[in-house]
Amino acid sequence: MEISSLAREFGLAPGQVIGVLNELGIEHDSEKIEADADTVELLQMELKGLKGSKVISIAPGVTPRDVAKLLGVAPQEVQKMLMLKMKVMATLTTSLKDDVAELLVSSLGYTLNWATPKPKVVAKPKVEPKAQGGAQLRPPVVTILGHVDHGKTSLLDYIRKANVAGKEHGGITQHIGAYQVETGDKKIITFLDTPGHAAFTAMRARGAQVTDIAILVVAADDGIMPQTIEAISHVKNAGVPMIVAVNKIDKNNANPDQVLSQLTQHEVVPESFGGQTITCPVSALTGEGIPHLLEMIALQAEIMELKADPKADFKGVVIEAKLDRGRGPVATILVQDGTLRIGDSVIIGSTSGKIKAMTDYRGERLKEAGPSVPVEILGLDEVPGAGESVENIGDERTSRLEAEQRQIAKRAKEYSVKVKRASLRDLRAQMTAGEVKDLNLIVKADVQGSVEAVRGMIEKIENEEVSVKIIHFGVGTVTESDVLLASASNGIVIGFNVKPEPGAKKEAEKEKVEIRTYTIIYELIEDIEAAVKGMLAAKFEEEHLGTVECRVAFNLSRHGKVAGCHVTEGKIQRNCSVRVRRGKDLVFEGKVATLKNVKQDVREMFAGQDCGVTFDGWEDFKKDDIIEAYELVQVN
Repeated sequence: MEISSLAREFGLAPGQVIGVLNELGIEHDSEKIEADADTVELLQMELKGLKGSKVISIAPGVTPRDVAKLLGVAPQEVQKMLMLKMKVMATLTTSLKDDVAELLVSSLGYTLNWATPKPKVVAKPKVEPKAQGGAQLRPPVVTILGHVDHGKTSLLDYIRKANVAGKEHGGITQHIGAYQVETGDKKIITFLDTPGHAAFTAMRARGAQVTDIAILVVAADDGIMPQTIEAISHVKNAGVPMIVAVNKIDKNNANPDQVLSQLTQHEVVPESFGGQTITCPVSALTGEGIPHLLEMIALQAEIMELKADPKADFKGVVIEAKLDRGRGPVATILVQDGTLRIGDSVIIGSTSGKIKAMTDYRGERLKEAGPSVPVEILGLDEVPGAGESVENIGDERTSRLEAEQRQIAKRAKEYSVKVKRASLRDLRAQMTAGEVKDLNLIVKADVQGSVEAVRGMIEKIENEEVSVKIIHFGVGTVTESDVLLASASNGIVIGFNVKPEPGAKKEAEKEKVEIRTYTIIYELIEDIEAAVKGMLAAKFEEEHLGTVECRVAFNLSRHGKVAGCHVTEGKIQRNCSVRVRRGKDLVFEGKVATLKNVKQDVREMFAGQDCGVTFDGWEDFKKDDIIEAYELVQVN
């Protein structure tokens, strides 16, 4: 039975029929329903009760295409109304703001009722429980990090040539950004070829604990550098064991002992100094020390007793993904538990697919892959995000329906729930609720002396409820890497005499990370102290809304004097702040009391629309007055 035909029969929009189906828990897709005679009779009774109703339930984050489908209107008509009548530029797949969606649905003759979508009741296929084969030792997953030009790529290249090339046909074919090598005693190690610690932390920020062991590469002729310090902070925050590879020992000016001494200054104590950190002097040029490094990785993995069950339910994670022009969406998957096979239907975040092909790091076709094996898969509907978990939850139809529900839920969450990150302003409320134990800070300054001064003063701040903790500090501008680290640790970035890079600003907006910059050290310390004690005063900035022109003033017996206005740019909202200018003179500053469209009270009016406006305690407006609408937005 088609949903569109039911809608026509009862004079309803398709979206109203879908709403009833969801409430009754009747299985359906976007176009058809499958139900027995009793269920159909119940459905028809419910639809009769709605006949003539113009109320429709829509989840937040709806797109113009969704509106068209739910109301049974041509998509082009919806887009035309947005652009020509509402002056809103939007594609068919643009998620609309709540106020725009309300106005659009109203313009099409319906009343919008916001609702959180209920999941469709999907009859999942019966799956026989897998026989548990018991946990077995698995290969360790290793990521290599370090400062630029310290030999990370050279080290990876040497390991690949020595351990992988012999098994390949026609040389190295490094297809998938991950590969496996074999040590002298036949033990396997999985390496992730990531572009540095930024990617390492991005995965961590998405909740993907992929790496078992981190290798920190430090050049023996260069020593500890800024990116080395960053990498140490990222590894500590991830909570994984670290092995230090002191590279370039073949150089004449190499000084490995100095590197070991510098490591102690960053709370990394080598074994030779009585600590716990394994260090291996190596040369990526000659290969000296690399067999020993691989042995140490295998030994560390043996101590950790890394295990997985090849017969358990499948679980994996996306290492990287891309859109290939010839093959479509392609993803590199690391198997964490169970076994992945050709033909399996998988769901990754809000996308799904059936695995059509699977290749290993040599480019060879595989039929299945077990724990710690990296593979490249084809057959997904869309490109997934790095760090997304991979599941096998049933057949292809079940995976697709589950992915659709996740897309709806994700879109609704983006537009109805704000991501909660740590901020100095909200610290006290979070402390009261018992949500905060540590205030994690990333500190950047213009020179090393400033870093040490700021660090020393912050570490003196004490509070019984909150521990102020600097998880990374360094010299230079605030970078994307700093923001990613703050996102992963729910921290705040503090800049002293430095500015954030443009990329860092965008990343901070995306991840909802707070960046605070200062030029006076005492203001910085006072803000943090005040935040910890819950006394930080709120700061506000003006956000321009729009410009309105007063075209006529008229009296209404019940409402007093009303300004007949035309919105020339942006929008005006009920209760927003305004400035009224007459020529160059400011004649009024206050708030909008009422806002009307003809006789109806409205919440806001947009560019190109006419409206009636009254002001809070002021009626001395005149024709040609210019009204500037704005609102105060809290910035801390």
